[in-house]
Amino acid sequence: MEQRKLGSTGPTVSGLGLGCMAMSDAYGPSDRGESIATIHAALDAGITLLDTGDFYSMGHNEMLVREALKDVPRDKVQISVKFGALRGPAGEFTGMDCRPAATKNFLAYSLQRLGTDYIDIYRPARLDPNVPIEETVGGLADLVKAGYIRHIGLSEVGSDTIRRAHAVHPIVDLQIEYSLIERGIERDILKTCRELGIGITAYGVLARGLISGHWSKDSGKTGKDHRLMTPRFQGANLDANLALVEQLRAIATEVGATPAQVAIAWVAAQGKQIVPLVGARTRNRLTEALGAARVTLTPAHLAVLAKAFPPDVASGTRYAAEQMAHLDSEKPATT
Repeated sequence: MEQRKLGSTGPTVSGLGLGCMAMSDAYGPSDRGESIATIHAALDAGITLLDTGDFYSMGHNEMLVREALKDVPRDKVQISVKFGALRGPAGEFTGMDCRPAATKNFLAYSLQRLGTDYIDIYRPARLDPNVPIEETVGGLADLVKAGYIRHIGLSEVGSDTIRRAHAVHPIVDLQIEYSLIERGIERDILKTCRELGIGITAYGVLARGLISGHWSKDSGKTGKDHRLMTPRFQGANLDANLALVEQLRAIATEVGATPAQVAIAWVAAQGKQIVPLVGARTRNRLTEALGAARVTLTPAHLAVLAKAFPPDVASGTRYAAEQMAHLDSEKPATT
């Protein structure tokens, strides 16, 4: 598998990462045995970067990752963890807490659940509006010095916050949504990261399955699938977005690939500093995602895709209005 370096100061990781969130029922029921088998298959295929969050099913996901990695040498895998999101007993999100004291507490629990003595990349899941980013990153820098984390990342923050954070301690990567139908980072965030030598770990490369070629109007109706609560998966928005997938399918047929493979390959083609994260939770979906590495998109293909998927082509926002209001990454840069 191709290797890519996360930022000018970060680790070298696999050119494709595995996002583990959906293995903990976020997208409806999941199978524990199949999830673990999928992680093993990813490692066998050369994937080294696993992404999780301490709030994914309130720690369930970290414990799942621990079980999957129990016989894997620690230096053969890189674990990326998001922290700071607060949840209630019913699963509802209640805010963010990125104070250094809270960060240290979150980390202690993650180390225990993951069964490791360090985390490769540790990042606040969102910007805490009550804590200056300099204070949060300063606390993380102390944890780097203590050896509990190797690198500091960010998630879903804008250019101004990125610059302020990077001035305190080198940031190795920004985790942010990026896909054919979600290109917001192209306004200024991608340029800022390139300027500062910060990598991108792109999640949502299949728009949470929406442009995978597998989603239909009847998908997700069994079990509790959180995607159904987002605007792009609802009503007329869904109809319009699925129509876009048919354009992608036509292009995929031309290059001898699936829509999902073309969508992943497109993100990977946007720069060597970008590592797509795929949220496969079965071996079949993982196998399909791995096939993206064999897809060659010529300049002509990229031009056709650019015409079919211009910026802001998606119908509906990527999160509900309340969540969108808390996304620092959606705020325009001032510098």
